[in-house]
Amino acid sequence: MAKPAAKATPSAKPNTFTLTGEFDLVDGAVADGTGGCEGTGGYDDITMGTSVTVYDAAGTVIAASSLILSTFDEDTGTCAFDVSIDAVPTGEDFYQVEISHRGKVQLSAEEAQNGQFASSLG
Repeated sequence: MAKPAAKATPSAKPNTFTLTGEFDLVDGAVADGTGGCEGTGGYDDITMGTSVTVYDAAGTVIAASSLILSTFDEDTGTCAFDVSIDAVPTGEDFYQVEISHRGKVQLSAEEAQNGQFASSLG
């Protein structure tokens, strides 16, 4: 007697995602001597390793990471950092992202999940 065919189960929707994007330091940026860049003067808190915090709509911290992979543009004097925060919970209408203590930037859930975070300082 043959076994009954196993029922296909629908794929579970992931309950987290990786929020990605870019953060640009426009003023006070200098090359760091390693191919990357960092902030100086009033922007000396902006460097690789600077905290990146994700908040839900209520202002509760739901994920955190740090700035990674910076690139200095000598023509514009701008320092661009890659942003990547793993394990951000899905289900929010919008998210707020804060670099260091520099204020929160709000983006929709769709923007957050599609890697469309973009912010600048200076």
